[in-house]
Amino acid sequence: MRKPWIVGVVLGVLLLGACGDPASGPEGAPPAPEVRGTSAATRQGAAASPRASAPVRAPTVLYLGDSLAMENQKVLGGLLRDGLHAKYTSAPYSGTTLCDYLEGTAVRSLVPAADKAAALVRSTHPDFVVLQFWGNSWGYTPCMDGITYDAARSKYFARYAADAEKLTEQIAAAGGARRPKVVWVLQGPDPITPDRVRRVNALYEERARTSDGLVADAGKAVSPATGRYTWSQYLPCTGYEHAHAAYCTQPGRDRTALHRDDDHLHFCLAPTTSTPRPCPARSPGILRIARAITRAIGAHLG
Repeated sequence: MRKPWIVGVVLGVLLLGACGDPASGPEGAPPAPEVRGTSAATRQGAAASPRASAPVRAPTVLYLGDSLAMENQKVLGGLLRDGLHAKYTSAPYSGTTLCDYLEGTAVRSLVPAADKAAALVRSTHPDFVVLQFWGNSWGYTPCMDGITYDAARSKYFARYAADAEKLTEQIAAAGGARRPKVVWVLQGPDPITPDRVRRVNALYEERARTSDGLVADAGKAVSPATGRYTWSQYLPCTGYEHAHAAYCTQPGRDRTALHRDDDHLHFCLAPTTSTPRPCPARSPGILRIARAITRAIGAHLG
């Protein structure tokens, strides 16, 4: 009896995308917390911040992913710009998974040929390619060939691992002599199938080890201290969140909201819309995730 509900909930929240009224645009955020080693607006170069200490070399960053990346992209860009003076390109597509970004899948994919990972690597010459995917598990995108987590778990994970390896190889080949560093973003707790995201993260970690990539454990930043894979709608406010009221949604209870009551997957606190857009509201979960990604890149730069 649970399966139809599970598929319906997950499909619904993912296809709704990253939320908000696109006409309003993202709210101006208070000064972002300082992140050693941190970049930019979608598909544009970024101006340097006079307050940030310059890294050895400003990186070029490409950000790809699904609806989680769609809602995160502007906040991540701002942090990378302020901390690392990075040149930044983002091309997320809601409802996607790894195979959507593989070249050779344009006919059966939600990502057009021009925005495949390898194509964007050839055109933007990034130092880092950040990949953030929750893990399409219900076969919505045609390139998954109908393989779903519920119906065939072993086949699902085998296919996911194969696609991760193939995508890494295509990115490396597209980079040529200037091979970019792939950053695999680990996901937060899955409220419906908790073990699935744990295994997806393990695949990302293995891929990073075997292909000289990096891992950004963004999921830890949105997990309780007592349980890395325990889902929670609220977490205690951080010092930064206490100092900036918009990010500590319930200061009297010393906790902040990561998710809306009607969406247990996404971190945007604005209502979802039928057209995926970057999140237009200050959202603690998005800021936490973006900071973790930024720290991972900054730490590698030194």
